[in-house]
Amino acid sequence: MKETGLRIKKVGEPVLRNGVKQVKQVTDYHRKVLSEMARLMYEVAGVGLASVQVGLDEAMITVDAGSGLYKLINPKIVKQSGSQASEEGCLSVPGESRKIKRAKSVVVEALDENGKPVKIEAEGLLANVFQHELDHLNGKLIIDHEHLS
Repeated sequence: MKETGLRIKKVGEPVLRNGVKQVKQVTDYHRKVLSEMARLMYEVAGVGLASVQVGLDEAMITVDAGSGLYKLINPKIVKQSGSQASEEGCLSVPGESRKIKRAKSVVVEALDENGKPVKIEAEGLLANVFQHELDHLNGKLIIDHEHLS
């Protein structure tokens, strides 16, 4: 597969503040982009990557918090409960970490890379990563969160 030449955008690049649009129809292009995003995420030892972080304006994320790779299109959190605070870093904000309060468990609905609906129940680190990546799809970075001590 030919590489798409994606690179991770850094804080200060305007595209990180742009929201994304929903994918209307899942195509080979989306599958290729998700595979390239996953490759890039693993290459830089990340646990999640949102399409906006590589300069794209459609709602896609890749996540692997140790329990397997998720390639999701049009993800949304449909349920959340509890709370947890943990230290988070971000590939787009190098050298910065923040202790952020988030829901302890979430239910995410999305389409997989073949356009099939999926529902994922996540808690702990995986729930955190989903929330972090969905923040990116809405133009929000870790530096926009209150830093807990």
